[in-house]
Amino acid sequence: QEQLVESGGGLVQAGGSLRLSCAASGRTFSAAVMGWFRQAPGKEREFVGTITWSTGHTRNGDSVKGRFTISRDIAKNTVYLQMNSLKPEDTAVYYCAASTVGWLSHNDYDYTHWGQGTQVTVSS
Repeated sequence: QEQLVESGGGLVQAGGSLRLSCAASGRTFSAAVMGWFRQAPGKEREFVGTITWSTGHTRNGDSVKGRFTISRDIAKNTVYLQMNSLKPEDTAVYYCAASTVGWLSHNDYDYTHWGQGTQVTVSS
């Protein structure tokens, strides 16, 4: 069974950076796309970005464009989310997810496997 494990969350001051990792184990299914989502208390889950395993093409959500970058290491079965210029409004639990759809979906319902999440807190 596919398992996704996030790491790298923590507390950082505004303007700082963090890098989240998502390690995929048991990767025997045909996951085409890996996505990052986040959810702040009292808010709906929000699309952060996504990347294709094969080509490395990415798509970012509007609220993080120019600040966050997604990458992947195929050999390590790991996807990364580099977060720069962090703002207090970036505070949330960040989740990685895997999808078998063949396009850079921003819809959470297209993602069938989810990690447990990692907390990111940005202080002002």
